[in-house]
Amino acid sequence: MASELRHLVDRGSEYPLVRLTGELDADTAPALRAALLDVLAEQPEALLVDTGELILPAPLVLAVLRELRDETADWPGAHLALCDVRGGAAWPGLGWPIWPSAPEAIAEIGRPDPDHRFGLDLEPALGAARRARELITEACARWERPELAGPACIVVTELVNNVVVHARTPMVVLVAAHGDGLSVAVRDRSDHVPTFSGSPVPPTAYGGRGMLLIDSVAAHWGSLRLDGGKVVWALLARENGDENDVSAASMQAPVRG
Repeated sequence: MASELRHLVDRGSEYPLVRLTGELDADTAPALRAALLDVLAEQPEALLVDTGELILPAPLVLAVLRELRDETADWPGAHLALCDVRGGAAWPGLGWPIWPSAPEAIAEIGRPDPDHRFGLDLEPALGAARRARELITEACARWERPELAGPACIVVTELVNNVVVHARTPMVVLVAAHGDGLSVAVRDRSDHVPTFSGSPVPPTAYGGRGMLLIDSVAAHWGSLRLDGGKVVWALLARENGDENDVSAASMQAPVRG
């Protein structure tokens, strides 16, 4: 008999809270990964996963959650937190911080600041990049990061134009404050991810310079494949700041038994 895993995403919580019930195994793990990535693509400050009613998985399946942590280590800046009354002993070697409940996790992480994240829905049309730059400029002014406006506008212009020219799907532009820096991300409905060799683009080449520009101004950048699309992101740090301030590694907190 096939196993069943159910997930309920509560976006009415202070942070997105994914409640899992059923059984996590080799058959249901891919669906869980896709569901969590879909929430992470919205770039919340934290993602809480309540596994208190989940049938405990086989050790091999734990690799799915470990890989998710590693895959999203640089972006989107969300603290990943597991909430389980059974404690860390139920999840050996997972690498996520574990709290007995969501309220205890929120008390440790801190409450979200809604003013530290902006989003914009755009169609793949002329003028999309200009509207995205306006969003970036406004965010940098509000967050007192004027020196990042130029590099961030370069990033968002290239990402949006890639969608307009290549993906040709509706998109969501996200900008968020992280420490002294910020992140820029664009989500679209194409599964084609950008490639970058690190080599200079020949002067006679048509296109191909966008990711080279992004690589030159971003502290980190990358992409995540999602069900029905992808998100391409970049982290920008102040020149005299610490790159670690904008690193999106998961919150290092003690596992609570």
